[in-house]
Amino acid sequence: MAQETILKNSEHESSLIAKRVYISGLIILLLVLMIISRVFYLTVLEYDHFTTLSKSNRVKITPIPPIRGLIYSRDGILLAENKPIFSLEVIPEQIDDVDELINQLKKIISIEDNDIKRFKKSLKKKRRFENVALRLNLNEEEAALFAVNRHRFSGVDVVAGLNRYYPLGEELVHSIGYVARIDEDDMKKLNASNYSGTTHIGKLGIEKSYESLLHGDVGYQQVEVNAQGRVIRVLDRTAPKPGENLHLTIDISLQRVAIEALKNKRGAIVAIDPRNGDILTFVSSPGYDPNKFVNGIDTKSYKALLSSKDKPLINRATQGKYPPGSTIKPFMGLLALNNGVRNLNDESWCPGWFSLKGHEHRYRDWKKQGHGHTDLHKAIIQSCDVFFYILAHELGINRIHQGLSKFGLGKKSGIDISGESKALLPSREWKRKALGQAWFPGETLIIGIGQGYALTTPIQLAKATASLASRGNVVVPRLVFSTSSSITNEKKELPIKTEDKIIMNNERYWGDIIQSMRDVVHGVSGTAWRSGLNAKYEFAGKTGTAQVIGIAQDKEYNKDEISEEFQDHALFIAFAPVESPEIAVAIIVENGGGGSKTAAPIARKMFDNFMNKILVNKG
Repeated sequence: MAQETILKNSEHESSLIAKRVYISGLIILLLVLMIISRVFYLTVLEYDHFTTLSKSNRVKITPIPPIRGLIYSRDGILLAENKPIFSLEVIPEQIDDVDELINQLKKIISIEDNDIKRFKKSLKKKRRFENVALRLNLNEEEAALFAVNRHRFSGVDVVAGLNRYYPLGEELVHSIGYVARIDEDDMKKLNASNYSGTTHIGKLGIEKSYESLLHGDVGYQQVEVNAQGRVIRVLDRTAPKPGENLHLTIDISLQRVAIEALKNKRGAIVAIDPRNGDILTFVSSPGYDPNKFVNGIDTKSYKALLSSKDKPLINRATQGKYPPGSTIKPFMGLLALNNGVRNLNDESWCPGWFSLKGHEHRYRDWKKQGHGHTDLHKAIIQSCDVFFYILAHELGINRIHQGLSKFGLGKKSGIDISGESKALLPSREWKRKALGQAWFPGETLIIGIGQGYALTTPIQLAKATASLASRGNVVVPRLVFSTSSSITNEKKELPIKTEDKIIMNNERYWGDIIQSMRDVVHGVSGTAWRSGLNAKYEFAGKTGTAQVIGIAQDKEYNKDEISEEFQDHALFIAFAPVESPEIAVAIIVENGGGGSKTAAPIARKMFDNFMNKILVNKG
């Protein structure tokens, strides 16, 4: 019988398939178990390790603050620089307990209560991932001590930076000003993007007015950081653009002569080049150290400045308001000539007092016995009050206000720093609006000698003197004459700003008044003749004495019976050389007494310094 051929064994195939499925399932199960165990290993057993690794590879975009521009004097002396410093900085998001951190850091370096107070105040203003300075100005020893213990403090590091520093301290604080830490009010006005990473901003003076030039443009870098926030590597970088350097008009040697002359006195001195408005000297006395404000002045020191009777924080050169006194008389003389009220030789009789017709009140002259017959030339030389009472009465307040305003009195001078006062050039309209009262004839008389409501600032008076010296050419005072690139050193001159020329009906009037002012210091009867003695050059000037308090009709002014704070202010305006003026000054010494005794000698010292340098340069 033929053997039966089995073509299909279903039982065997089923067994084979079952084995294969079992093996496959086992393999899959093993793979799943391997995956689960790996996930468990990564997410549970190695959680801390891989969390740290993930943080350590974080990429940040960090700003690179620009380097602030430097400030130089006209003779190249560095006035504002950036000094390297070390600061201890903290990243708040990486700190669990700030107070405990501070306590631990105190064991290594000194941290004062003021440091902690400033730090906690900054914490509220900054985002948690931004660096906040805990201690500023670490010395090398402190920086080294922290470096040794760096591994103990996560989120804390010593950061190298630059700190604004003013080498001459208080000598130029009222012109340069200072920078200080950016506050909430600053942030509202700033371009936040361009100030990313910047901690300081100009607060006063040149530092504030030229902030946009000095600051520069921020840069950025893409960095990889570790868990402690320390940079591992830089991935990409856009360099910042440093700020421009500024070159001031101030002559340091002349500035120091003025400062020394005002030592231990309150007052202000401004010297201007009449040709271009360059401010050669800008002194407000007393001053204060701007370096104390850079990183925050302590409360005790600030209160001492605020409460000081000498008011050092006030910029007297632009904010001090003083009666111009007799320094106004040359300008009054010009107005009289130009309005046809007086000729040069017209005389008035001075018995030592003047009264308006129908009035008994006597307006007294400084010279009790009077000056006798007095013309304009003599009135300026000897500063005859009675002559200018009469002259002011003849001019009237309307013409006085209109004429003096052309010289910049009662207006801001336009100087390139903020905070300037307009002072006050009174008029009928002003009195009606401000006081609700009519203008009286007697008030016109005392305006004629620079008293009454009239107030001026030293910068205004200097600008007016410069305009007179240059025979009507009016230039705007400036403290900065050029900028230069921090990269290429390429200089750029700033334009000279001018105002409308003061026009006289006859150009001779300028010469007439200038000649009278020349004789104030070089004439034998001039009120400042001692200041002109033995000068190798000729200069012109006018003394002034401004009353701080009124004196009753039946009383005499006795300096010894009046406390210092109520004694007269001493004033002097002058320019040199007479034939071609290159410097004009306005000097005010508070409670200094007579202008001829106190203020005029200061001008002579300044002119000697200035003119000697000119003579040396000419060989």
